[in-house]
Amino acid sequence: MTDRRDFLKTMAAMTAAISVPSLLHGQSAAQDRLGEILPTRLLGKTGQQVTMLGVGGYHIGWTSERDAQEVIETALEGGVRFFDTAEQYGPGTSEKRYGKYLMPKYRDLVFLMTKTLARTAKEAQQHLEDSLRRLNTDYLDLWQMHSLTTPADADERLSNGVLEVLIKAKEKGQVRHIGFTGHQNPFAHRRMLEQTQENNPFDTVQMPVNLLDQSYFSFTQEVMPLLLENNIGVLAMKTLADGRFFATKERANWKTDDPLIPNYLSIKEALHFVWSLPVSSLITGAEKASYIREKIDLAKSFVKLSDTERLALIEKVSNKAQDGSIEYFKQKPV
Repeated sequence: MTDRRDFLKTMAAMTAAISVPSLLHGQSAAQDRLGEILPTRLLGKTGQQVTMLGVGGYHIGWTSERDAQEVIETALEGGVRFFDTAEQYGPGTSEKRYGKYLMPKYRDLVFLMTKTLARTAKEAQQHLEDSLRRLNTDYLDLWQMHSLTTPADADERLSNGVLEVLIKAKEKGQVRHIGFTGHQNPFAHRRMLEQTQENNPFDTVQMPVNLLDQSYFSFTQEVMPLLLENNIGVLAMKTLADGRFFATKERANWKTDDPLIPNYLSIKEALHFVWSLPVSSLITGAEKASYIREKIDLAKSFVKLSDTERLALIEKVSNKAQDGSIEYFKQKPV
C-alpha cells in the first residue's frame, strides 16, 4: 500500500506539469472557428497542446456510416480536436471516413494520428502511402508503430527497419511526430524504449491506463515512469478495459452478472482517475454520438482526484483484477 501511495503521489504531481491551469472565474476557454475547445495538455517533448479527450478510430471503422459521421461531428462540436485511427481499422474504413468527414473542412483544426502494424520497412512505407491517400491529407500529426506484443516483437520490427521508415517520414515532413502503441505486454514497451534510448526518437506512446492496470502486468507502473523521464507524451487507451467494465458488450459477444460499472464504480470515476494521472490525452472509442457526448461532458466536469480518492478507487476494484479476465487484452504473466 505504501509503495502504491508513493507511486500515485508522484504521478499526480507530474500531471500538473502537463495540464493547462484551470480557468479563473470570468475567463473564457480557448476557441477556434468551431467554438470552445476542451482543456488541453502538453504532448511530451513535441511542445504541442492536445485536447485531453480524443476519438478512437476503431469504432469509427466498424459502426455504420451515419453513426461514424455523427460521432465525428459531435466530437468537433464538443471541442475534441484529437482523432485516432489505424490502417487496419475496417480495414481502411476508419481512415476513409476521416478522409471524407473530417479532413476536407477541419484539417487545420485537428491533431490527426494513425498507426501501422507493419513488421517490415517495405510494408511500413506502403502503409504510410495508403493511409495518407485514404485520409485525404498530405501529412500526419502523429504516426505510430502499432500493437507491440512482446519484447521479441519489438526487436524484430527494429531489425526489419520499421523505425527507420517512421524517422524518414518525419524528416520528409510526411509526419510531424512518431510513437508506438501496445496493450498486451508492458515489457514489450520497455524493450522498445531500452533499445532506442540513445537517440530517444519517440514523441508518444499509447498504452492501457485504467483502474485495474495497477493490479497486474501494469503499464502505469512499468512504462509510465520511463516515458515521463524521457519527456514522451502518454496516450491512454483501454480506460474502461475495452468495455469489460460493463455488463454486456454485444460486439464481443459476452455478458457478466458482476460488472465493474455500475456495481462498483461510475464511468465518471473511471475516467477522472485516468485524467488525474500524467496522460496527455485519453483516447476513447464511440460508435454512437451519445457515447462521445457523455465523455465530453465528463472532460468538462473533470476535477483532479486526491491521493486518497485515487487509492480508494483502486482498492474498491482490486478484487476484480486478480484473475485478469477483465483486462483480457493483456498477456498472462509467466
